[in-house]
Amino acid sequence: MYLMYPGPYSTDIKLKYSKVFTNIGNAYNPATGFFTAPVNGVYYLQFTLKNLSPRDEGDEQTEQTTKQTTPDIWAEVRAVRDMVVELQVELRNMEARVKYSEGQVNQLKTELIVTKVHVEQLQRETSDLQTRLSSSESRIDQLERKNAVQEIRLTAIESKTRDLEEENADLQTRLSSSESRIDQLERKNAEKPKVAFYTALTEAGNVGPYNTDITLKYSKVFTNIGNAYNPATGFFTAPVNGVYYLQFTVCGSKKLYMAVFLYKNNQRIMYNHKVKEGGELDYFTNSVVLELKAGDEIHLDLPSDHAVFDDRNNYSTFSGSLLFPL
Repeated sequence: MYLMYPGPYSTDIKLKYSKVFTNIGNAYNPATGFFTAPVNGVYYLQFTLKNLSPRDEGDEQTEQTTKQTTPDIWAEVRAVRDMVVELQVELRNMEARVKYSEGQVNQLKTELIVTKVHVEQLQRETSDLQTRLSSSESRIDQLERKNAVQEIRLTAIESKTRDLEEENADLQTRLSSSESRIDQLERKNAEKPKVAFYTALTEAGNVGPYNTDITLKYSKVFTNIGNAYNPATGFFTAPVNGVYYLQFTVCGSKKLYMAVFLYKNNQRIMYNHKVKEGGELDYFTNSVVLELKAGDEIHLDLPSDHAVFDDRNNYSTFSGSLLFPL
């Protein structure tokens, strides 16, 4: 949001920031200048004021006051990490259950083979009893009683066999469900986009001043998950639609103006600068939260007649990450 030349007025007025670059959730109303919290929570709010007052003829000094509360982006990163750990624990538990189910299936198969052998043995015994019954009528009663006992045992075995078959079918169903759940979790984890980068400018010392604006190419890449940052061009290209957090730190060593422009594609989003009075190092840091579409590009430009500084201590940095996809 941006406002040009308000005031002075004879009474207090409400500032209405009419140029809205990002308004996810439509919580800010440019017609009234009010931001209304949609839910209970902790919010990050920032404003920048610029007052123009000539001190010498043709000279303008810019003063800006920044009041910010640093968002705890790492809390969200830790929450994502904890969720991944929970999924991994759940996956290991499912693998243990699958192995246990496979062991039960193998045990049931062994018992089924033994039961079939036993049934075949009983059938042979029954046939032998029938032969002996035909040849020896004197033992009919004894053989009938024995046959009745064998039939009871056979019925019990057949009933147990049916129960085992039903239990085996249930285990097969549960195994298929577990395998399907594992596949879903693996696909969900693989499809989630991951984007984060952290870079430093150079080891050459002072960069600038130049007689024209140049794009700053942060050549020292420490993190580039998703390969969305290109050190050869200095451009970060959004790989997916989403909301991104971007931050830069600028250091100066010369007694000169130090400044940067932040661009989204060809649109200037932010300008920060500072007048460096002494010879010691001086810094400023700023950040933005932007809704980007896949293919949108973000880069930093060094204005003409300005200079920045960096060396092996990485004073000047540029970083960002995907907060959540849209």
